[in-house]
Amino acid sequence: MRRHIRQNDNFSPDSPSNALWPKLRLALIIFSVLLAIGVIFFIYLTRDLPSLDTLEHYNPELATKIYSRDGVVLKELFTKKRILKPLNEMPGNLILAVLDTEDRDFYDHWGFNLKRFIKAMLIDVTHFRFAQGASTLTQQLARQLYLNLQKTITRKLREIITAVQIERTYTKDEILEMYLNHMYFGHGAYGAEAASQKYFGKSAKELTLPECAMLAGILQRPTAYSPYRNPDLVTSRRNVVLYNMLSVGHITKEEFEQAKATPLNVKEASDQEEFGIAPYFTEYIRQTLQKKYRMDLYTAGLSVYTTVDTRVQACAERAVKIHLKKLQSNFNRRLIATGKIRALLPDSLKKKYSLSQLKKKFPALLDSIATANYTIQVAFIALDPTDGSILAMIGGRDFNESKYNRAVQMRTRQPGSTFKPIVYTAAIDNGYSPSFELLNQPVVLYLPNGDRWAPHNYDHSQGGPTTLREALKRSLNLVTARLVQEVVPPKTIIDYARKLGLTTELPEVDALGLGSGAVCPIEMTSAFGVFANQGILATPMAITQIIDKSQNILEENHPNAKEVLRRETAYIMADLLQGILSPGGTGYSARTIYNFQYPAGGKTGTTNDFTDAWFIGFTRQIVAGVWVGFDDPAKSLGRGQSGAVVALPIWARFMKAAHDTLQLPPLPFEMPPGVVRVDICKETKKLATEFCPEVISEVFKRENAPTQKCDKHTIKNSQRITNKKGRKRF
Repeated sequence: MRRHIRQNDNFSPDSPSNALWPKLRLALIIFSVLLAIGVIFFIYLTRDLPSLDTLEHYNPELATKIYSRDGVVLKELFTKKRILKPLNEMPGNLILAVLDTEDRDFYDHWGFNLKRFIKAMLIDVTHFRFAQGASTLTQQLARQLYLNLQKTITRKLREIITAVQIERTYTKDEILEMYLNHMYFGHGAYGAEAASQKYFGKSAKELTLPECAMLAGILQRPTAYSPYRNPDLVTSRRNVVLYNMLSVGHITKEEFEQAKATPLNVKEASDQEEFGIAPYFTEYIRQTLQKKYRMDLYTAGLSVYTTVDTRVQACAERAVKIHLKKLQSNFNRRLIATGKIRALLPDSLKKKYSLSQLKKKFPALLDSIATANYTIQVAFIALDPTDGSILAMIGGRDFNESKYNRAVQMRTRQPGSTFKPIVYTAAIDNGYSPSFELLNQPVVLYLPNGDRWAPHNYDHSQGGPTTLREALKRSLNLVTARLVQEVVPPKTIIDYARKLGLTTELPEVDALGLGSGAVCPIEMTSAFGVFANQGILATPMAITQIIDKSQNILEENHPNAKEVLRRETAYIMADLLQGILSPGGTGYSARTIYNFQYPAGGKTGTTNDFTDAWFIGFTRQIVAGVWVGFDDPAKSLGRGQSGAVVALPIWARFMKAAHDTLQLPPLPFEMPPGVVRVDICKETKKLATEFCPEVISEVFKRENAPTQKCDKHTIKNSQRITNKKGRKRF
């Protein structure tokens, strides 16, 4: 049945409502598509944003600090130098300066300031570029914490979303605290505390009003607002911050004018700030820990406690600086005076000037050319012989010029006569006494390459039977060579060298006794510590403890010490080496010139052609070793530049300063029960009688001490050998 349509049904193909339906449907489709696109875009925006768990656990990168044993920060290791401080330790003026300049509505918005955003957008559109920033303080923090610094719409939207999430997770004060600890202030300083120490050398809580304003001003453009590169620009920016504080009412007009007139007063940057205290030592620490901790070493905020004492290190650096400057100057003067400098000059100078003209017109130029081509280097190490603690370390004359640490990395240089105590130790430990005699006559030795070598004494002297004490005191090569050939063979010497901690390659040839092997300065110095420490070798130790930022102990190191020599042998060797610093010894100038009067022993060393100069010596509290030479072993320090002349002055100057600075008492070496000191006849080496014309006091192991009295000087011939002055004693 056909349906009849009433006139009031209002249905008609041409009716207005029926015509709107397709449009409405199209609108719904477009809205759905746009909504879907919006949802997809929102998902895209939030895809890589930090999770809620990440937001709830603020874990910034923190610098690792290396401490000395006297509590001084030697160096900080970081990718971002940051020192966390709670908000209540931040100065109020810094907080106000930051808020008044960066985000005045900080406590009123929810992470995004719509009014400020619209205003900035209008300015940006007008200028056709990103000319005005609109980020709230929370947005800036979000950008630094989790996003990049690209200026794109996508990044800005992600920044807003993250900022809102941060505001939902933390209180305003917590956000402000994170901001002041996290933001970049230029020159590697992250956070207000690090920036305060960088620019003003003090904690943030000590900052003045103009200093607070300067730091707040840097935040806008840390690279451009560098007080070192652009002080005028930084001053202008600081004054803008001060004006902001004035306009808000946080400072008075008088305070504004006074702060505005204040100079920046930024402390000067220094090499010590860049490289730290004891740079060769801290680099040694860094290399030691790098393999184990990897990037955590630079980001985890570890506290590394070491054995170096800054007071001892300062004594070492002064001693090296004073003497090395003198050595270099004297060497350059000899090089110029002999005319050898001419071979180093560029052709342009040689063609234009004679050497005499250059000496008159350009003496400083000649000196710098000599230094550049013949740079005298140094290695210095000081240890506590009782536990192996490294007290001071210098690996070269200038860390900025050369990072090569000669104190620990140099393992190919010969020790010269500083190796002799190891030879004499082998003899003493095997029953020979200091009074044992050998001829001071020429010998022939074989070198590691198979060549024959006829050594001579440094002073070219020769003589008859000579005691081990006298031979070591005068560093007689001929007697030492005979000691190797007749008493302690090279294999035995190597065994004792290994006991004393030497790990470098040592050739099994007779010339080894005169120092033809290769050694490392820190190992040689540690070996001498055995004589000071009653036969106990304490392995060199640099790190005592490592603690993470939560105060958990990650590492704790204790001294590694073991007995390697009998106490009797160690004491006798210490007694013999004290003779080096006595009248007639090669190191006596330590007493006469440098006035170092503590009970001490040591040994000079000089290699062939004056290539290497050494001195290693000890007291009961400190053992120190010095090497001086050129990195190129083909270069010579010059005739007469022996260990006594080149290296000993550094050692003696250091030892006196270190013992005085630390107020160490003069401690004699303790004689063990197994050693006796007796008077013997100088001629017969038997127990002295009242008729012996010359008597000496000597130490012996109790079982090796002489028991027979001198039978040469008796009452029968006493009248002949006794004079008015009586007997001589030594």
